Amino acid sequence: MSNLRELRRTYGFDEVAIAPGAITVNPEMTDTSFKLGDVSIDIPVLGSAMDAVANPNFIGKMHEQGALSVMNLEGVQTRYEDPESVLLEVVEAGNDMVTTVMQKVYSAPIKEDLIGKRVEEIKSTGSKCAVSMTPAVTKAYAPIAVEAGADMIVVQSTVTTARHSSNSIKGLQFPELLEMVKVPIVVGNCVGYDVATEIMETGIHGVLVGVGPGAACTTREVTGVGIPQVTATMDCAQARDDFFQRTGKYIPIITDGGIRTGGELCKAIASGADAVMIGTPLAQSEEAPGKGFNWGMASPHPALPRGTRVNVGVKGTLKELFYGPSSVSNGTQNLIGALKVCMGMVGARSIKEMHSAEVVVAPSIKTEGKHYQLGLE
Repeated sequence: MSNLRELRRTYGFDEVAIAPGAITVNPEMTDTSFKLGDVSIDIPVLGSAMDAVANPNFIGKMHEQGALSVMNLEGVQTRYEDPESVLLEVVEAGNDMVTTVMQKVYSAPIKEDLIGKRVEEIKSTGSKCAVSMTPAVTKAYAPIAVEAGADMIVVQSTVTTARHSSNSIKGLQFPELLEMVKVPIVVGNCVGYDVATEIMETGIHGVLVGVGPGAACTTREVTGVGIPQVTATMDCAQARDDFFQRTGKYIPIITDGGIRTGGELCKAIASGADAVMIGTPLAQSEEAPGKGFNWGMASPHPALPRGTRVNVGVKGTLKELFYGPSSVSNGTQNLIGALKVCMGMVGARSIKEMHSAEVVVAPSIKTEGKHYQLGLE
């Protein structure tokens, strides 16, 4: 019996709460900005590189709200001269056919000339340009994007490590990439202390945290792989802090996925995130190209789709999403207002000070005293 393995207890957003601080500050005195390399961002929000929430026009609208959106260089924007008509094809597909339609749409070849064109379109809005790609194509596409003016490269796959083994190709080496392009490089996704540490040691500028929590992602159902976001964020935040103590280099971590409300945004920051990446809340905005639908980057995979199209509806404008005024009481609007109020309650004037807030295990946090709200009385 000595070989029995123990299961580690892990926690998601619904199982924890933030304890009030011993001091409080006025929300107007809080600063929500952060930096990724030399790129400054007013609010700690990155838009996910999903086609339903990332065309050049939408990225410009996000910039107007102080956020930074990421465009997928392997999505419809670089496969089609007229991506909007293709997006409409995905939106209008029946539920029984949508995966097949997406597989067909995303089988069209990527046109390298469209990479530079889309980067230029993004830059013309006044926004910084961040573009995402998988490791397999990074060495080919990253230099094209940077030459066209991209300000940040995001290298993203479902699970990323610094030590990938393959029989067919040489894996992407991040130090080699850093020599190729002289812009900040964000890498993800990962969920563990050791992996996050090894990725940071390659010299990159930011780490995406999260495997499978997104509303449109089915990775956890298809593969069984994932760690709840609070634990994943805390583990990677500890790696960041230890790495900083050892090297003097601070590598921001971005909690990616599973965030729908202001409370969940606050819990991610209190758990140690420097920022969050969101998709579905953006897909609910009036400005989103997905027209009330969202789907993940792995949804159209030709052999093993790990995502689905979800009907999230249109709930309001980007301004209402981030700053209100909110017309609902469920926390899905005025996310930045909620964050600033929370920072005031815990006495945090900055994102880094928010990392010192106490996070407690609280499985009844959403149900205690809420009988009438839950329709139980």
